[in-house]
Amino acid sequence: MSNDTPTPPPAKRDAARKNAEDHFTASERRDTEVRKELERQQAAVTAQMAKLRALRLAKEAEDREAAASAPPPAAPVRKTKKKTKA
Repeated sequence: MSNDTPTPPPAKRDAARKNAEDHFTASERRDTEVRKELERQQAAVTAQMAKLRALRLAKEAEDREAAASAPPPAAPVRKTKKKTKA
């Protein structure tokens, strides 16, 4: 069984290979840029979470200090019903 399709000339074959390599290189470059952008976004989210956590912890500490220095709340006065003679 022989292959009836002729092999393309070397110049055409090389041009097709170069075209495919260029396409692959461009795709790799886009993938790299997307990964870098995702890393930048993740770093921004992590920094924002750290900032918010620090603010929350500072507020909780402030609230604890305020609660510790405040006088204890007065006990509620219970009202009792007067007993009536039957």
